[in-house]
Amino acid sequence: MTNSICDFQPRQIVCTTHQATHLYAEVIQVVESRQIGWFRPLLLVEFLDDEQLSISPTLLDLRSGADLLCSPSLFRPAIDTEVIPLLMQLSAWEPPLERDPVAFKRLHQFIQQALLLDEK
Repeated sequence: MTNSICDFQPRQIVCTTHQATHLYAEVIQVVESRQIGWFRPLLLVEFLDDEQLSISPTLLDLRSGADLLCSPSLFRPAIDTEVIPLLMQLSAWEPPLERDPVAFKRLHQFIQQALLLDEK
């Protein structure tokens, strides 16, 4: 993915995809001089396969976790029609008081597979 890091604004929702999993995050800050971004993970969406059939995906709430510092080029802007239904579902849930170990294990796996491998 290649984006100009100037394209992202604070509070914008962005996405990165690896295989059938999408990570949605909120842009907190982009430091152009260092080409690094501060992102707050919101939601990990796991589809059954790459074709994203109409079967409901698995949604994992990441709002209680740590932020990410990584290259903004790993993300793309989230499209309104893709993210609004997901955010509506997320807003209907109470924010978790504690970290969900399953959700954060999947996030860690996603980061290892997608973000770190793409930077090499």
